[in-house]
Amino acid sequence: MPLTPFLIAFYIFAGFCALFALISGFGARRRWRDRQRLSACHRGLWTLVFLLLALLGALSGSALLGYRRLTTETTLATLDVRQLGPQRYAVRIDFPDGSHRGLELAGDQWQLDARVVKWQPRAVMLGASPLYRLDRISGRYADATEESERERSVVSLDNSNPFDLLDLKRRFPQWLPWIDADYGSAAYLPMVDGGSFRVSLAPAGGLVARPADAQTAQKLEEAGW
Repeated sequence: MPLTPFLIAFYIFAGFCALFALISGFGARRRWRDRQRLSACHRGLWTLVFLLLALLGALSGSALLGYRRLTTETTLATLDVRQLGPQRYAVRIDFPDGSHRGLELAGDQWQLDARVVKWQPRAVMLGASPLYRLDRISGRYADATEESERERSVVSLDNSNPFDLLDLKRRFPQWLPWIDADYGSAAYLPMVDGGSFRVSLAPAGGLVARPADAQTAQKLEEAGW
């Protein structure tokens, strides 16, 4: 990852402070040996101040590195679609950890829903990244009338957890004050036979769906997307 001038400035500041702390520390040691106790304590105090400033500069630089990591899109899932019949599709979902899941959806489009947690600035300074939890995948109909009348298909992707972070936040908000916001986000695209799609978590915390290959992109273009 390239270092920005602003980030380099923090590390240069930390380096100079560490150098001054080293020089001041040697001076304090020499005065203590010469039995100049008051002067040695004075030098020791400045050594501590420079060390704290060096630590602050290094932590600030590290915090900026963490923030840049938050601006990178993260792939959440890859979907492969195969048509079984009119408005019926088999969908395979592959997750980044190597696991996968197969299911069937009814409709014209697939929709993936997730829950996203964003942190307070003080937590971000310590390197906390946004968290997400895939919630469900469902089939959508392009026509609103069909949506209300035809068969609906919804499959939960959430593994039940009695200590779920969002549930704890709702029940005991005073225990988790560093959570800035939690909200739902969704992405959808048409289901096309042989299509492959990639769903990512964007820097702002929303889901983004894209075709995973040129063949799928061509099929979407032919479908008017």
